[in-house]
Amino acid sequence: MNVLMIYPESPDTFWSFKHALKFIAKKALHPPLGLLTVAAMLPEAWDKKLVDENVEPLLDKHLEWADYAFISAMVIQRKSVERVVARCREIGVKVVAGGPLFTACHHEFSGIDHFVLGEAEVTLPRFLRDLEAGQPRAIYATDQFPDLDATPTPMWSLLKLRRYASMSVQYSRGCPYHCEFCDITSLFGRKVRTKGTGQLMAELDSLKAAGWRGALFIVDDNFIGNKAKLKREVLPAIIQWMSQNKRPFVLSTEASIDLSDDDELMNLMVLAGFDGVFVGIETPSEESLAECSKLQNRNRDLVACVKKIQSFGMEVRGGFIVGFDNDSPSVFEKQIELIQNSRIITAMVGLLNAPRGSQLYQRIVQEGRLLREVTGDNTDFSTNVEPIMGLEALSQGYSRIISGIYSPKPYYDRVRAYLREYQPQKKKKSRFHPRYLRLHSGYAWAFPKTMILLGVKDRARVQYWKLLFWSLFRRPQLFPMAMTFAIYGFHFRKVFQTSLWPGKSWR
Repeated sequence: MNVLMIYPESPDTFWSFKHALKFIAKKALHPPLGLLTVAAMLPEAWDKKLVDENVEPLLDKHLEWADYAFISAMVIQRKSVERVVARCREIGVKVVAGGPLFTACHHEFSGIDHFVLGEAEVTLPRFLRDLEAGQPRAIYATDQFPDLDATPTPMWSLLKLRRYASMSVQYSRGCPYHCEFCDITSLFGRKVRTKGTGQLMAELDSLKAAGWRGALFIVDDNFIGNKAKLKREVLPAIIQWMSQNKRPFVLSTEASIDLSDDDELMNLMVLAGFDGVFVGIETPSEESLAECSKLQNRNRDLVACVKKIQSFGMEVRGGFIVGFDNDSPSVFEKQIELIQNSRIITAMVGLLNAPRGSQLYQRIVQEGRLLREVTGDNTDFSTNVEPIMGLEALSQGYSRIISGIYSPKPYYDRVRAYLREYQPQKKKKSRFHPRYLRLHSGYAWAFPKTMILLGVKDRARVQYWKLLFWSLFRRPQLFPMAMTFAIYGFHFRKVFQTSLWPGKSWR
C-alpha cells in the first residue's frame, strides 16, 4: 500500500508567522504532528510519504503514486481541504480524513471515502482491520478518551526538518477547565491524560536522533493540567535529559494563568529549558470572565500574574477576546491597557467566535444568534456570534485595539518596556559581543535582513532604529530578542494591514 499523508495549506494568519519566517528562511512554523503520529500507527510494510502544503506543493506525481490519501486538518484549512479532495477525486485516489475539522463537521464534506474521527488510538485500528478484510466502512467514530500509553513516537523521517522553524511533541490531552467558548473538552475531555515520563523522553531522544536542534513546542492545551506529576516526575526527567544531551531544545508550551501561583513549578520549567508559554488571558472584565466560565482568571490582578511568570524568564504570549455579551464600550481601552501594561509582545486579540462543540455554540444556537460557522481565523474581522453591542460598534472597537497595540509606536514601546524588565537570571552586565547579532532562538544570522527590510523598506523604520540602538547600548545581551520582536511586529502589522486596513500607512 502506498499512502500519501497530506496536510493542506493554511492561510496567512496571526499564528502562521509567514512574514516572520522569511527572515530565517523557513517555510512553516510547526510540522503536522497529528499526521506524523498517525503515520507511525499504520502498518510498517506500507510505503508512506508526506506532503505538507505549507512547505512544498502537492504535485500530480504525488497523487499518482498513492493508493490512499490520508488528510488531517483544522477549521482554518477548510478551503484548502476542499481543493485537495477535489484533486484526489480527479486522479482517482481514495481519501481517508480525520482530525479536528472532520470530527466537528464531517457531514459537510463530499468526495471522501472514509472518515476516521475522534482520537486515532481508538478509531484507526478499527478502520485498518476492516480495510484488511476488504470491508472498510464510511465512518469510524468514538466518544472514548483513550490512555496515551500506546501512542507511538511520531514518524519524524517523513519530514523535511530544515523547512520548519520549530518541532512539536505532545505530552497530554484534555483540560480541567471548561471555558464556554472553547471546544477542547468536547474533543479531548476534562480529564487530563498524560504520556508516561519514559515515553516522553523516548520522543525527545528520537527527535534529537533525527537531527533536530532548536525550538520545541509542547502542544498540550494545558501543560500544567496535572501539576503533581509534572513536578514529581516529568520536569525533573526533562532537566536531567537536557543536561545529559547538551540542551538541544528550547521549550515552550501552553498553560492556564494559575501557573503564576506555583513558584516551584515555574522554576522547574525554566530549569527544564522553557522560555515561553501561551496563556489565555481573554479579558479584563470580571463580568465577561464569569460569563464564559473562565473561573481560573477571575479575582486576579492579571497584569501581576503575567509579570510573575515573566519574572522567571518565560515570555508570556497571550490570547484575548472581545465581543462577550457583558463587554461594555470601555472594554476596548481596558484591553489596550492590559496588553501594554503586562508587556505581552505576542498578543492575539480576536473577536468572540463559537466553534462547533463548544458550550457557547449550543447557547448561541438556542438564542438564535448564530451568524455562520467559524472560519478558524478570529483576527480576520469575522465573528459567527451576533454581538449584543452590535457588529459596527464591535468592529470599530476591535480596530482601536489593534491600532493601540500594533501600530509601531505602542508596539515598540511595549517591546522596550519588556526588555527593560526582563531578568531571567541575575548576571553581570556585559559589553556588546558579535554573537549577540544572532537571531533569538538561534536559527540563522538574520540581522542583515532586518536592517534592509525593517530598517530601510518598512514604514516603521524609525522605531526599528530606535530599538536597535537602545538594545545595543542598554541591553546588549538581549539584542537577539529585540530583533526577533522587531520581526514579529513586522509580521503582525502585515497580517492586520492586509485584513483590516488595506493601504493604511503605518507610522
